[in-house]
Amino acid sequence: MTRYPAPELKDLPEDIRAKVLEVQEKAGFIPNVFLALARRPAEWRAFFAYHDALMLKDSGLSKGDREMIVTTTSAANKCLYCVVAHGAILRIYEKKPMVADQVAVNYRKADITPRQRAMLDFAMKVCLKSDEISEADFTALQKHGFSDEDIWDIAAITAFFGLSNRMASFSNMMPNPEFYLMGRTPKAK
Repeated sequence: MTRYPAPELKDLPEDIRAKVLEVQEKAGFIPNVFLALARRPAEWRAFFAYHDALMLKDSGLSKGDREMIVTTTSAANKCLYCVVAHGAILRIYEKKPMVADQVAVNYRKADITPRQRAMLDFAMKVCLKSDEISEADFTALQKHGFSDEDIWDIAAITAFFGLSNRMASFSNMMPNPEFYLMGRTPKAK
């Protein structure tokens, strides 16, 4: 799974074990990132606190928008784990199985709205050329209805997952097999 051995579930601090079991209950499996990062409990807590603050809050960005940012920028960073895992979540939120694959390969040709295209253009600039961001970038997003807080969220999600991408890549964190099929076919009711 990873270059660094993950701790056993039974050996995790109680608060981390409880969160991991909650995720397992919801997803049906434990995403590898939860155990891989748990080898350092203080860092795990900080990582997931910031993750949750960005990804679970009420915002002008939909859950699908956020996952689209993660999938697109993770592809630019060549992070296999995050492209596969967040692409799966994107497929579920957007209910368009092909969009996740499209944005991972070339968001400019993806079946997305002009608003999402502007969002991803900005996210990619944050990802690859943040030193070149200018007032014109903010104006372009505001024309699509993004508030200053939404723009901050786009940048913060991009930056946070830049960290995540690098941790996953250097440690050789592999996506769980379950992620590859998630959201590709309608769920049985």
